[in-house]
Amino acid sequence: MNAKYILIILVVAALVAASGCTGTRTGTQAGAGSSSGTQATQEGISLTPGPTDVMPDYNVVTVDVGEKDYLGRIPVIFQGGMGLVHTKKVEAKVTRIDGTTETKTIGTNKGDEAVLQGTRGEPGLRGQADRVEVWVTMDTGKTYKIVDVIREYRTRG
Repeated sequence: MNAKYILIILVVAALVAASGCTGTRTGTQAGAGSSSGTQATQEGISLTPGPTDVMPDYNVVTVDVGEKDYLGRIPVIFQGGMGLVHTKKVEAKVTRIDGTTETKTIGTNKGDEAVLQGTRGEPGLRGQADRVEVWVTMDTGKTYKIVDVIREYRTRG
C-alpha cells in the first residue's frame, strides 16, 4: 500500500517538473509602467508571455489581439462582456524585439480598437516577434492583465 502512494507522488512530481512549473523567471520586464516609446536594454526585455489574471465571473471582459499584418500593425479590439459597465480603462502595450514599447488606451465601448505598431522584421534584429499585453482597470480600481501573447511577423509563402 505504501509503495502505491510513493509511486503516485513520484508520478505527480514528474508531471509538475515536466510542465515547467518549477522553472524560475529569467530577466525582468523593462519599461513596465513607463510611458510610450521608452527604450529598454536587450537584457531587460522579455518576449516571454507571463501569466494573466483571472477576473471575477461578473466582471469578465474580452479583448481580441489580431494577427500582425505585413506592415507590422497589430489590431487590439475591445469586445466587452459582463463587466462592460464596470470597465474604466483598457490599455494595450507592445514590446518590440529591439526593446522599445508603445502603450495605447482603447475605448471602453464594444468594438473600440487601437492599432499597435510592431516590428516588421527589419535587418539586424534577431527576430520578428512582438509581445502584446492588455490591462483592464475596473471601477473598483483593480487592474487585471487579461492578455499576454506573442505576435509573429507574417511573411509571404
